[in-house]
Amino acid sequence: MSAPIPRRKRRRSAPLMFLAPFGVLFAAMYAVPVGYAIVESLHKMQRSGLGLTPPKRVYAGFENYTKALHDDALWHGVGRVLLFGAIQVPVMLGLALVLALLLDAKSARLKGFFRTAYFLPYAIPGVVATILWAFLYMPRSSPVVSMLDAVGLPSDFLGEDAVLWSIANVVTWTWTGYNMLVIYSALQAIPQELYEAAELDGCGPWRTAWRIKVPLVAPAIALTTVFSVIGTLQLYTEPRVLRPLTSSLDADYTPIMSAYHKAVENNDYGQGAAVSVLLALGTCVLSFAVLKISARLTNGRSSL
Repeated sequence: MSAPIPRRKRRRSAPLMFLAPFGVLFAAMYAVPVGYAIVESLHKMQRSGLGLTPPKRVYAGFENYTKALHDDALWHGVGRVLLFGAIQVPVMLGLALVLALLLDAKSARLKGFFRTAYFLPYAIPGVVATILWAFLYMPRSSPVVSMLDAVGLPSDFLGEDAVLWSIANVVTWTWTGYNMLVIYSALQAIPQELYEAAELDGCGPWRTAWRIKVPLVAPAIALTTVFSVIGTLQLYTEPRVLRPLTSSLDADYTPIMSAYHKAVENNDYGQGAAVSVLLALGTCVLSFAVLKISARLTNGRSSL
């Protein structure tokens, strides 16, 4: 008969048992793929002769990273998504904040219906949502284009100057409801005593929203900002689906499209892995910077 396990050992092993499922999933879904991408980025396929023999996988050092850093198309894609995020993210989060404040207002009616209606676009897969909007962008099938043409306002939503903002429209339509729900949940956690005290001090709805609600949901806004920045740098689905419909989108339109183009279409897995690793590092740095800036702004506003 085995001896019973001492209580002290059981207490020490209990946290490890709870952390084990997360650790296994983290290693399988994150650590191992990242490690594999790093290893792959340090190798290349070397072809010799007339190409009649199979290529050999050889160590390349940082050659793939050097090529990626000198790739003008990749840098153009990076600049494009940064411009996209600088305009789209504030607009989307501003709309999400306004919708959350409207739902949280005392005079709001049918809150459950509007909450579901705002969130519903997020439940539609990104590919399906982009296809739906594509019908409204294409001149042959779009009633919007026909109406604008009828009043003398010709428009080309998939043209070179407008396609980026057409993509931004799809992303905003899809993700505003999700961010609204995060902010609305933070609003629900605010104690009602604060609203009662503000009402006794003579604060109206607008002043209460600006002086009490917005500062207290600033951490939720910071969280959605970080998520939105990460999503911006990972922009892929919408331009990839719209690419067959317009010549304004090339294979390197966004950084992830560039990595896919190099790895899958050009069979250069080392180069694609190097672009992916650089994009991951850039995402971590930018997300950390946004988080720090948001924390400083939040602390500064709360001290006022």
